[in-house]
This record gives sequence, structure tokens and C-alpha cells, in this order.
Amino acid sequence: MEEIRTFIAEWWPIVAPWLIYLVIPITAAVVGWWTNMLAIRMTFYPIEFKGWVISDKKAWMRLGWQGIIPLKATKMASVSTDMILAHLIDIKEIFNKLNPERVAEELESNVRTLARETMNRAMQENVPILWSTLPNRRREKIVQSAIDEFPAVVEKIMDEIKEDIIDLWDVKQMVLDEIERDRGIMNELFLRCGEEEFKFIEKSGFYFGFFFGLIQMVIWYFVEDYSWAWMTLPAGGLVVGYLTNAIALKMIFEPELPKKFGPIVFQGMLMKRQKEVSIEFGKVLSGKLFTMNNIFDNIIYGHATSRIVELVEKHVNDVIDRTAGLNRSIIQITRGTQTYNNIKQMAVDTFRQELPQSIREVFDYAENALDIQHTVANKMMHLPADEFLGFMRPVFKEDEWKLILIGALLGMGAGFLQSALLVF
Repeated sequence: MEEIRTFIAEWWPIVAPWLIYLVIPITAAVVGWWTNMLAIRMTFYPIEFKGWVISDKKAWMRLGWQGIIPLKATKMASVSTDMILAHLIDIKEIFNKLNPERVAEELESNVRTLARETMNRAMQENVPILWSTLPNRRREKIVQSAIDEFPAVVEKIMDEIKEDIIDLWDVKQMVLDEIERDRGIMNELFLRCGEEEFKFIEKSGFYFGFFFGLIQMVIWYFVEDYSWAWMTLPAGGLVVGYLTNAIALKMIFEPELPKKFGPIVFQGMLMKRQKEVSIEFGKVLSGKLFTMNNIFDNIIYGHATSRIVELVEKHVNDVIDRTAGLNRSIIQITRGTQTYNNIKQMAVDTFRQELPQSIREVFDYAENALDIQHTVANKMMHLPADEFLGFMRPVFKEDEWKLILIGALLGMGAGFLQSALLVF
């Protein structure tokens, strides 16, 4: 034991100064990793603004932070939707995959029940005496006629929706509404598609940080005036934080096409994973944004609601006129034309109110028929490099300077702390 103490006592004065130098690249590596990791975290989180809002009647100011992507989610979603419609989805082509006859078959059970309830309610509330005095067989015949006709109403409505789908389905508004409701969707889109690239940015901070730390170590070794030497570490931290992010981002996106330097082939990391990224993009798009619920809600309740109401009114009124038969004349003579019109309007209103709930029964068929996930993925896989990168680049293009600046400032802050430990 005494021999060990003696050995340490003899060698420590010699080894200690070198350990101080070795700490510099190790610290730079840790700082590079930590700053990159934190910069990525700040790119995505928090989803909602965290901090303080200082305002008066004339001006306001926010002191805090919101993830870059959630902050710009609406703008990014707008740009992405334009690109999706331009390169990945043809609305007309997509909706042509739906078979109106099959939709009617899927809804037949619900529609028949709805038709019975609609006819009974309309007649009981508007012509209760006439309806109650009709023989059961006659009432059932009228109701059954409507039941047999109403599935065809669904088919005809779907035919017309398919024909006018470009005007009826506001894809961009659908996406923006969903993003406003949940800004985390954009986070999920980019995190899942760029998972490997974000891991690379984190790891590259460690490797690049260690490399630049070796340069800092050499500078520190040859500096004799320690009155200003402490400045080299914050300055180095600033450079390391900047370069680790800047170089990592460049390696992700460039070069777009493979470039050979001797036996080594270089290509942007994202381009190498075009197939995998396309698959994930299709999954998120179909699972979070282009869901059947979102699509049909946008068509039924969106900007073209009045057009959908017109379609329902037209076809339901036709059914009522055809199935009423002689009773139409009796109602108009005994109770007036207005009563007959009230019957039709009540039938239209009931059908229109209940149809959106009933139509959910067709979602499984519609999802399989439209097959948005695979359609998007397959088209994205075969996009030229510049168009493919256009889907991922927006996450960095406009605000990548913030990501780089965050890394640089965090690196400088770590450099100040390092200087304090080594010098002071």
C-alpha cells in the first residue's frame, strides 16, 4: 500500500497537467452531444408555448419557448399539403376507387332502419289521423317502398360526390384544421420519418466535438498567457456547437445524388433511406391526417355543406314522391300542399342528421379502397431527389439557423463553465 502511495506521489505531478489537457476533448465531446441533443429537443418541444406573456394595450412580448416545429406547424402543414397534392395524391383518382354500389351495400342495414324511422316519424307528426286510419298493410307497403328505395339514395349521392369531389373535399383545410387541433402531429411526422437522422445529429455532436476538442487542447497547450487563455474555451465551444450542427445537417441532405470519391460513395443520409422514409410518411399521413373520419367530416360539414344538403334533399324528395303514390294527392287535398312539403322536409332533415353517423359503417371499406397509405408511400419512393427532400427539408430550411444558433450558444455556455473549472 505504501508503495502505491509513493508511486502516485512521484508520478501525479507529472501526469496531472496532461490529464487537464485530456479533459478538454472529452468535455468537448460531451458538450457536443449534449448541445445537439438539447437543440433537437428544443426543435420539437414544448408543443405549446411555455413561459410568460407580457402585454399591454399597445404591445405584447413573449418570454419563453415553443418548439420550432409546433410553432410553425400550420405554415409547414400548408406547404406540405400543397406538395402532397402536387406530387403524391390525385383527389379524383383516389376517390374513383370507391364503388358507390358497394358503399350502399355496406350501409344497407343502417339505411333501411333509418328509412323506416324517417317515414314513420314524418307521417305520424304531420298527418297523424290519416296515418293511423290507414290499414296496417297499406302503411307497411308505403314504408317498405321507402325502405327499398333509400339504399339507392346513398348510391346516387355517392355518385355525385365522386363527380364533384374536387369541389367538395377541401384537403388543405382538412389538414390545417387537424393540425390546429393537434400540433404534435407535425412532430410525429418528422420524428418518425427522420428518426435515424436525428440520432445521427446527436451522435455526431460527440464525435465532432471530440475532434474539435483536440484542436482546442493543442491551442491550450501552447498558450502561455492564462490571463486570456480562458477565452479560448468559450470561443471553441461556440465554434464546436455551430459546426457540429451545421456539418450534421449538411450530411443529412447533401449530396442529393451519389458522388464517388475514389472507393468511397457519398450521399445525403435521407436520400439513402428514401424507401423507409416514404413508408413512414404514408403511415403518419393516413393514420393522423387523411383518416376516413377527417375526410367524410370535411365533405359533410366543410365548406360544401350546402351542396351536400342539396344532394340529400333532391334524392330524398324523389323517394318520398315515388313512394307516397295516391297518398300524396290525399294529403295535399285534405291537409294542403304545405303539409306534404313538411313531410318531405322532415324526412330530409332526419336522413341528413342521421346519415353522418351511419356512414361510419363504411369506413373500413373506404380505408381499404382508397388505400392512401400505400398510394402515398409508393409515389414518394419514386420521386426525384429534389422533390423527395422537399417533404423533409421544410423542417429545417426556414429555421435551421435557430437549431445551429442554439447549439452554438449552448456550446459557448459550456465553454465558460469549462474555463471556470480549469482557470479559476
